Amino acid sequence: MGMVLCWCLTLLTAVQASDFAPVVQGRPLVFRADTGAHPDYRTEWWYITGWLTDEDGAERGFQVTFFRVATGIGADNPSRFAPRQLILAHAAIADPATGHLLHAERAERGLEPLAGAAQDRTQAWIKDWGLILDDDRYRARIETEAFAFDLSLIAAGPPLLNGRAGFSQKTPDPNHASYYYSRPQLAVTGRMRLNTEEHQVTGRAWLDHEWSSQLLSEEAQGWDWIGINLHDGGSLMAFQMRHPDGSVLWSAGTLVAGGADPRYLTPAQVRFQPQRRWRSPRTGKLYPVTWELEIDGQAWQLLPLMDDQELDGRQSTGVLYWEGGVRLMAADREIGRGYLEMTGY
Repeated sequence: MGMVLCWCLTLLTAVQASDFAPVVQGRPLVFRADTGAHPDYRTEWWYITGWLTDEDGAERGFQVTFFRVATGIGADNPSRFAPRQLILAHAAIADPATGHLLHAERAERGLEPLAGAAQDRTQAWIKDWGLILDDDRYRARIETEAFAFDLSLIAAGPPLLNGRAGFSQKTPDPNHASYYYSRPQLAVTGRMRLNTEEHQVTGRAWLDHEWSSQLLSEEAQGWDWIGINLHDGGSLMAFQMRHPDGSVLWSAGTLVAGGADPRYLTPAQVRFQPQRRWRSPRTGKLYPVTWELEIDGQAWQLLPLMDDQELDGRQSTGVLYWEGGVRLMAADREIGRGYLEMTGY
């Protein structure tokens, strides 16, 4: 869901949600226009996660996210240097060979040609980092000293609308909602560099694009989210919002069993039950890294690619969270792979 950006907006709490465009149920999503930026809304993100296999068969997870934040500052300032929009980005590789994430982040004001997000199609960038959509092919480019990737991601079908026709409610109050669609089953090819070693990679990925004008509800401590590419060609997105005591505030999801029509999952049909926990040696935070899932009466299990997938985003969004590759299991059989995001622990 990539909702971690809501946390960094605590820096902008003096600005009210009413200063931005509202999310309204019944507003249709239109493509390709809605693949681009929506600067009238407060927050927005393009969030790609996936699994890659190199020429030697080694498996790794990867993530790249571009965030756009409308600050509510400088609207009446004619200067192009006014900080009306912020662009932030995270990139990470989950490598079992190292046992932890390789991670980098950037943050800039929206100022062409340095950084920006186009409105007519997906095109977000900060300097030489970029994500762009051409027809149904995305290209993601990240260059850092420790790692890099240049990936082509081809969509398997049209955008998948989450919630009620793209209106995704986040609490019992429908005023806390976003516009939200996914592109599951992205076929990935390209290159990856780890330090000085170059690899050719293939794999599967998932893209979420979401925008809203609401901050995280005061009732919510955090959330757990999964985006899973199922091996039968289908997909599963599910999330739960948690109260400070750990109880469930709201949950929902979208299930596509291979070849079937998408099904909206209500709170009664989504249940996350934490199992084994792992404590970060750097921050002391305790995360549930294995989960029992109950999705519309079906019992599944989530197992991590590796335990230490904690991402330290304090230099950009100001947040620590766990975000990493997971396997979806039915008994002892793997039925899908994807990513799990956990915040508020």
